[in-house]
Amino acid sequence: METAQFKTKIKNGVSEVSKQYQGQFKQDNLSVILLSEGTKAKAINYLDELMAHPLKVKMFRLLSREDGRARN
Repeated sequence: METAQFKTKIKNGVSEVSKQYQGQFKQDNLSVILLSEGTKAKAINYLDELMAHPLKVKMFRLLSREDGRARN
């Protein structure tokens, strides 16, 4: 088993093998371990995001209790 350690950046979901190792690893199957040196990315909670920045809709009105319970 051959191993290498190098730093790289992810661009559009793709990480490149360092040029010095590109000729060394030509196998189809590689094991990859990712270690982040930056701050932990915050997961987006879409419900919290919508509550903080609600969508504005023209002609929107809240339903009354009667309207909500009415059957057509």
